[in-house]
Amino acid sequence: MSSPLPPLPIATRSRLSEVRYEIRGELARKARELEAQGHKLIKLNIGNPGNFGFRAPEHLQHAIADDMDRTDPYTHQQGLPAAREAIAAYYARRNTPDASAERVFIGNGVSELIDLSLRALLNPGDEVLIPSPDYPLWSAATILNDGRPVYYSCDPDNGFLPDPAQIEARISYRTRAIVLINPNNPTGAVYPRELLARIVAIAARHRLLLMVDEIYDQILYDGAKFEPLAPIAGEVPCLTFSGLSKVHRACGWRVGWAMLSGDMALVGDFHHAMDLLGALRLCANVPGQYAIDAAVNGPDTITELCTPGGRLYETRRAVIEACARSEHLELVKPAGALYAFPAVVGAAAKAFDDYRFAEELMETEGVLITPGSSFNVPYRNHFRVTLLPQAEVMREVFARIDRALSRHAEEANKVVQLKSKTAA
Repeated sequence: MSSPLPPLPIATRSRLSEVRYEIRGELARKARELEAQGHKLIKLNIGNPGNFGFRAPEHLQHAIADDMDRTDPYTHQQGLPAAREAIAAYYARRNTPDASAERVFIGNGVSELIDLSLRALLNPGDEVLIPSPDYPLWSAATILNDGRPVYYSCDPDNGFLPDPAQIEARISYRTRAIVLINPNNPTGAVYPRELLARIVAIAARHRLLLMVDEIYDQILYDGAKFEPLAPIAGEVPCLTFSGLSKVHRACGWRVGWAMLSGDMALVGDFHHAMDLLGALRLCANVPGQYAIDAAVNGPDTITELCTPGGRLYETRRAVIEACARSEHLELVKPAGALYAFPAVVGAAAKAFDDYRFAEELMETEGVLITPGSSFNVPYRNHFRVTLLPQAEVMREVFARIDRALSRHAEEANKVVQLKSKTAA
């Protein structure tokens, strides 16, 4: 009788080694360990409104409660018909071409729909053009669906806006789609219409699908104007993502949607593929879908938060003022979304590593941030914070950040002085 084979750890998919998601990664795990030891942390790594005292609007809560007795069965794989009708009508008011319930897909948050749509699109080795910095789920979902992310730069010197010429230069015979995030996470950039029109023209010339994440579409500051992509795209295939998580502060409800626009002769097969994949996961969370009509047709509850005196606006103001006062920080003012993406500059930036700094800041100052390199950029002198805390909390946060950066600058200056003495 042969000896049994020795036990081995279960092997995991090799491509997981290429995936980064530091927003909830190793630093977040260390934060939980510190909290278990009794340390108090200010955690700014996740744009999660409910963790900062925000609630979903009452009219959305009532919409779910009033229909809870109807939520037990599965629904259609694309979502509740009434909810899809409400979404289609909302996009029709925005002049999205051919907006109809049949073109709407409801998912367990935008995250699921990004994964599902890339699975419907990509064959092994296909490429997706993704902004750098990106929201890292886009890179991860491309990789895990056997594709290859190809990055185009959104340079801080250009207000974190992309260069259409560079986007077109990155296209190869394997390119299938161009991803846009507008308003942008992590930078807060809001894309002007002229820029969007140039990118649409590129997609049309190269027969590419436009995939646009517009989850922050109504979170705007200082008169910034949001331009939806689908009306500009017209007959060019475009998949627009949005949901309840951010504008409506209902992250935990996991309700997202995607609207497919463009010439049906061009998008019909892709529509069928998404429908099939949606059917394989049966359906999205049903209770949350009953809030969709109330969300897209109900009162505006976000604008007051984003204008002077509003909570998000005042926290953003606190970040802008703190960065302006600091000799160690520069900031491209976020025009939209829920984040700021400051750069470390000057003496503090010498030999600076964003991950090590985030770890040090958490351990010495009790603040958890997300390193900028987590967003797939080639530089390591940025970090992201969410704008969700109260303004006074954010002022305290940046006092701690500045204190830590002053220590870095002091150490860097000592090294320079030592090298000068050695050279003399």
